[in-house]
Amino acid sequence: MSGSDSLREHLYYGFFGLAMGMVLAFTGLTEYGEMHSLFILQNNRLMLVFGATIGLSMLLFLLFTRGHPHARKAFTKGTIPGSILFGIGWALTGACPSVAPVQLGEGKIAAAATLIGILVGVWAYRRGTAGKFQFDTGVCGEE
Repeated sequence: MSGSDSLREHLYYGFFGLAMGMVLAFTGLTEYGEMHSLFILQNNRLMLVFGATIGLSMLLFLLFTRGHPHARKAFTKGTIPGSILFGIGWALTGACPSVAPVQLGEGKIAAAATLIGILVGVWAYRRGTAGKFQFDTGVCGEE
């Protein structure tokens, strides 16, 4: 990959991140109360917005990664407990890893604690589970 291709790819991802952040902020997905109502199934509008955001993200991701091989990750024994921990963290903080930086950009200082928790959790997972449980410690896209 040449330098201009790499720059173009970074610009695409930057644009994608900015667009996604704006969608998250404008639709209310960065508000704790809104997220709480989503998790207790009281806000159908937000559920539709959430689904549309996922669909748009998938479409843009496929568009921007056209021509690049997509690594297929196998289902591992860590997927279920990891998903449960992810959901618990999301429900407690009102933010997933893509929402926390947007919240911080909106001036919600509590999002810094969420981001620190995400980083500590990833570090602890990679440090503590690789040898003991033989869970996959790779990241998306690694082969």
